Amino acid sequence: MDEIRVASWTELHEAVYRQSWNDRLSRFRSPYAFRGVSDLHYSLVPSLSRLGGDPRELERHLLRAFRRYAYRDVVERDSYWYWLATGQHHGLPTRLLDWSYSPLVAMHFATADPSRFDCDGVIWMVNYAETNARLPPELGSFLAEEGSDVFTVDLLASFSQHYREGDAPDSAMFDVQALEKLEARSREPFLLFFEPPSLDERIVQQYALFSLLSDPRDSMEAWLEQCPQAYTKIVLPAEVKWEVRDKLDQANVTERTLFPGLSGLSTWLRRYYTPRAEFPEASNEKG
Repeated sequence: MDEIRVASWTELHEAVYRQSWNDRLSRFRSPYAFRGVSDLHYSLVPSLSRLGGDPRELERHLLRAFRRYAYRDVVERDSYWYWLATGQHHGLPTRLLDWSYSPLVAMHFATADPSRFDCDGVIWMVNYAETNARLPPELGSFLAEEGSDVFTVDLLASFSQHYREGDAPDSAMFDVQALEKLEARSREPFLLFFEPPSLDERIVQQYALFSLLSDPRDSMEAWLEQCPQAYTKIVLPAEVKWEVRDKLDQANVTERTLFPGLSGLSTWLRRYYTPRAEFPEASNEKG
């Protein structure tokens, strides 16, 4: 695992765009998913696991209740993957974590809360080409045959159909059984990335990806430690956050563009026009 501590906006850009050249395509197409958090010590634990208890059992109850009450507003398709992505998007505790194809979006989330500007942030970079190489053979072959780098809800639903056995009382929960069966065969958890459906402009603007561990009881950080070549951890020091934040604002990477609508606009305006003196400063702030 690479851990890089940057000292400026320039160094941060060099770090997130390194290894972005793709020989096969002769294009600069990075194989990384990015996630930014405002506090270095905030772990890669999904909201479902933070509830406590058995996350697999909780997930079944949460999704079942979400489907029952959300049908009035959600009418797309009755798929475990679709409901999981929709729930995550609307704040339901799930086994998913939010990522983005865009390093600039990750930088935004690492600097979106100026009240945390007195502590270091982090940009996580995970190479999904490397994580794909560790998928169970059946799942990896299916993705390769599709010629895709990451899954979609439709690809996952199509794959799951091949592993359904018998009848289950809850048809939308069939798909999670495919994960459990594959993990039992391989005897180790696996990590995959998939694109959510374009439920609204927020997902589109944030260039969103979700990560999913086959067993929600496992720690993603512990999983990554077993595959150190797959990720990079970029430490964003507190004293650099203001430079990054101000330059993102000038580049129009803000709440106004990433959260389209009046709420995003209001959040951006409140942050943008609050004097810097109102927020905490890093103890070793540059002059």
